[in-house]
Amino acid sequence: MQYSQLLGRTLRDAPAGTDTASASLLIRAGYIRQLGAGIYSMLPLGLRSIRKIETILREEMEAIGCQELLMPFAQPADLWHETGRTLSVGPEMVRFEDRAGRQMVLAATHEEVATDLVRKEIRSYRQLPLAFFQIQHKFRDERRPRAGLLRAREFLMKDAYSFHASEDDFDRFYDLCHDAYLRIFERCEIPVTVVESGSGYMGEGGSHEFMLEAEAGEDLLLVCPNGDYAANREIASQEIAIPEEAPAQLEEVATPDSKTIAAVASHLGVETDRTLKAVFYEADGEFVFVVIRGDLDVNEAKLLAVLGAGEVKPASDETIRASGAVPGYASPVGLSGVKVVADMSARTPNLVAGANREGFHLRNVNLGRDYQATTTADIALVQPGAPCPVCGAALHGRRGIEVGNIFKLGLKYSSALNASFLDEAGEEHLMIMGSYGIGLGRLLAAIAEHSHDDRGLIWPASVAPFDVHVVLLSADPEAREQAGLLIERLESSGLDVLVDDREDSAGVKFADADLVGVPVRITVSPRSLKAGGFEIKRRDQDAKSAVTVGLDEALTTIQR
Repeated sequence: MQYSQLLGRTLRDAPAGTDTASASLLIRAGYIRQLGAGIYSMLPLGLRSIRKIETILREEMEAIGCQELLMPFAQPADLWHETGRTLSVGPEMVRFEDRAGRQMVLAATHEEVATDLVRKEIRSYRQLPLAFFQIQHKFRDERRPRAGLLRAREFLMKDAYSFHASEDDFDRFYDLCHDAYLRIFERCEIPVTVVESGSGYMGEGGSHEFMLEAEAGEDLLLVCPNGDYAANREIASQEIAIPEEAPAQLEEVATPDSKTIAAVASHLGVETDRTLKAVFYEADGEFVFVVIRGDLDVNEAKLLAVLGAGEVKPASDETIRASGAVPGYASPVGLSGVKVVADMSARTPNLVAGANREGFHLRNVNLGRDYQATTTADIALVQPGAPCPVCGAALHGRRGIEVGNIFKLGLKYSSALNASFLDEAGEEHLMIMGSYGIGLGRLLAAIAEHSHDDRGLIWPASVAPFDVHVVLLSADPEAREQAGLLIERLESSGLDVLVDDREDSAGVKFADADLVGVPVRITVSPRSLKAGGFEIKRRDQDAKSAVTVGLDEALTTIQR
């Protein structure tokens, strides 16, 4: 490929608003171009790398028995109505009507379509297990697209689905997919940490995420230094010690101008962990009163899971007052007809809580005696430094980019869509399901985030758009003839070669070669020929590592 003909020029500076190294470098190096918020064109360099990733994905998924297919991008909304996810997915799913007035959606994911396909094709246990995958576009109307391909609205995904007759068989395949993912990321040369995570609107069972530790990551991982525990903070848990105390007598105390936990604790001379915090939400339009110990914060991802809601947002003061609570002095004590969700920490006896009267709080509030909770669950946000739930060591907080996930879907979709099979005795059973995803654009960006320096990208050979970048520094006939012979040998051996044939200076060509990040650079010039042939340098090494070899040695040197 001649650089002079390549679509996608290099840029000295990234566009304004580019907020990560990967987004900046992929744009500057000519891999992607932005069309709109979270929407990108994949230029030839970017697409060549995506195709390399696709090959890795296909090889590893087919190796564990997955068949490739392709499912529709536009889907009838009726399927989503059947599973109840039309509302739970929320506004990030694009809805529209076709010309006949039928409700349609753009694929945010394909669980419904995959299950519908299988319920029409599978009848007997002899046809199970079944696993298939696709590489298909998705669209999620993210509220805040950011970081280039790391949080895009339109993206290419490898999503796989498996169907099983038994839990044991599902567990077997889940482990196979887990190991296949580890091989995929190893081949892409990025180190991953596997963490427990929440299923969100995807499923009803557990899940695991494969995380690349990076400052650009929007997820916070809580990791035990001893390797005993690792979880995304959205589902991380910690042991809450509950003191053994007899409930004391409830009493009202004046707390003027004390509307915050810190102010109340200071005024009454108690620690914040002896107070009860009130937090107010609207969950899918329903008012929810949340209580948690004053030293802790609410984890909204956990709260969403407990409520089974699609969205929560802070409640307005008007909504709070309409419930009978007083902002700044609120508690569930004395209220009726209100949904109360209590964190496990709220079981702590004799807490200080609001009196629902301006300027007053209550001492010795006890859950179960003074108020009732509709639901009691772990909804606390775990902070770095909290004790590991396994060994007690302080958990470390690390930023991470999610590059893959695997979900235990259980019977959520097969039950809703009646995807069943007949066993040996002719009895009908629901299929047990799993879902397994990797975003290709995000993986490309994650590799770029992990592997670059101040000069540009440094691609692993497995995903680089080209294997070799030949830089011609002269129009001298002999130099061009020797370069032509070299390129012919390289391409005959199966290597992909990018040839910089532009009439630019050596400085521009070298800077662009570093920016583009092809693994091996070969310089051809009268000077290199005089020194013995071709100057060969690895992108991930400095100029001192360059070697000059003749035509007969060049191929083996490059391959090595």
